[in-house]
Amino acid sequence: MDKIRNFCIIAHIDHGKSTLADRLLEFTKTIGERDMMNQVLDDMDLEREKGITIKSHAIQMSYEYKNSKYTLNLIDTPGHVDFSYEVSRALAACEGALLLVDATQGIQAQTISNLYLALENDLEIIPVINKIDMDGAMIPEVKDQIIDLIGCKEDEILLASGKSGIGIEEILSAVIERIPAPKGNEDAPLQAIIFDSVFNSFRGVIAYYRVYNGTIKQGDQVRFIATDAEYDADEIGVLKLGLDKRKEVKAGDVGYIITGIKNAKDVKVGDTITLVSNPGEPIQGFEEVKPMVFAGIFPVVTEDFEELRDCMDKLQLNDASLTYELETSQALGFGFRCGFLGLLHMEIIQERLEREFNQTVITTVPNVSFNAYTSRGEKIIVNNPAEMPDPTRLDRIEEPYIKAQIITLPEYIGNIMTLCLGKRGILINQSYLTTTRVELMFEMPLTEIVFDFYDKLKSQTRGYASFDYSPIGYREADIVKMDILLNGDKVDALSALIHRSRAQDFGRKLCEKLKELLPRQQFQIAIQAAIGAKVIARENISAMRKDVTAKCYGGDISRKRKLLEKQKEGKKRMRQIGNVEVPQEAFLAVLKLD
Repeated sequence: MDKIRNFCIIAHIDHGKSTLADRLLEFTKTIGERDMMNQVLDDMDLEREKGITIKSHAIQMSYEYKNSKYTLNLIDTPGHVDFSYEVSRALAACEGALLLVDATQGIQAQTISNLYLALENDLEIIPVINKIDMDGAMIPEVKDQIIDLIGCKEDEILLASGKSGIGIEEILSAVIERIPAPKGNEDAPLQAIIFDSVFNSFRGVIAYYRVYNGTIKQGDQVRFIATDAEYDADEIGVLKLGLDKRKEVKAGDVGYIITGIKNAKDVKVGDTITLVSNPGEPIQGFEEVKPMVFAGIFPVVTEDFEELRDCMDKLQLNDASLTYELETSQALGFGFRCGFLGLLHMEIIQERLEREFNQTVITTVPNVSFNAYTSRGEKIIVNNPAEMPDPTRLDRIEEPYIKAQIITLPEYIGNIMTLCLGKRGILINQSYLTTTRVELMFEMPLTEIVFDFYDKLKSQTRGYASFDYSPIGYREADIVKMDILLNGDKVDALSALIHRSRAQDFGRKLCEKLKELLPRQQFQIAIQAAIGAKVIARENISAMRKDVTAKCYGGDISRKRKLLEKQKEGKKRMRQIGNVEVPQEAFLAVLKLD
């Protein structure tokens, strides 16, 4: 066991984690030259297109150092704030972490929050400054920032470049020298924690685990403690670029197990695997994930509902931070109420459903969960507008607040203040980390961040601000339910819970947008936004008019009048019975309202 090292790479988004991982794999000859490509661990098309890591990926390398052979288990982690749950699970399987900082950008918000996650898990941190060969590299300044943040010595900071392969050898020797070997007893009862899982349509569920104590052998009878299910270990092994079969996996190592489980719900991330013959205690792993943003996902064709349910099960297996429950909507039929960690997470899930599972889905307006208290003192958790109690029974509503940490350059302070105060934020603290880096702390309602806050922040600061947030509880707020009516009928999928001060503005924009998107009919359509019985905005789509008088050439005006009156009657009747189809674009447009 003293020849094993488990470590992961953590950093802010775009600081070069996957590129560094590529170089490490190349240097240790884990991957042949034929298989080598950029971002080799990112195996989803989406990850390559967007240039971000969405899933953590584990891989084992062998490396010879001072005449003895070491086994290195590396986990490459995502950098975006929406995928921090992936990072926390990867950290639970490691003893050390490489903290990457981009030499041109310095320390950013996600660097700090990932660092705190690692310190909570008592990991050995190895600071690495990446991209040192770029023109804008500020190596001395970034060194000072790291020393301020971690309190390490200057000679402990490694300099590297993932692109050109500088400093890779130093990183590998630092991993072996500084990161402690895993502790554990090979002869104790088996304890292995599941940190990830995938679904393979031929083999069933494949679970990835880290063994803390004991040894797991092929053919053993194993028990998953949380679900209390027992299976045979048909195949076990370690994770190279593919799955590498072994007879046994011992304490301290990271591996996979295939037991032929077909039902995705039987495997829970964070569960402990033990032997039926000699059971061990469960390991306290991760806390349950807390979703931040909720949205409904519905199949376009109602018949596809069962198929969508299967796909959601498989997707949840691969992405444990997705939560969902059943929901029905008058406009859209059966579907799911899903909880996401953020808007990017929601977008990725929607894309993955379309690409990997061939499901076209409609997503409703994202919102957060509120606490509503009735006049009798009952507490109701409101996850979507339909659950909002009647205003006459309502005593008060509380909305979730977050603490937002924004790190930026001093010249953008004004823009950020304007943006955050406009979103009902309260400035708590402003402090200079260095002469060129300032940290702003705000308390803000989560509802204001759900829509387009992150995009606006990036555009106001030309991409120089980094943003991270954590929930701080609920506070009372004046939240109202705004309905959209088409010809007097409510479209429940377009309802939104919104702060009263913003409702009128939002309602007007939404009505204007719908006017552009709804196709014209033979009758007039009235689009209204209403709070309760009070209409706060209205737009009309005028009717398409058929020229009924075309067949009258010349002749008496009363003949034409008769035809036009007849048409008018028809339009009136049509309007009473006609229903308005809402196209898919209309639901998506709500998300992109400026």
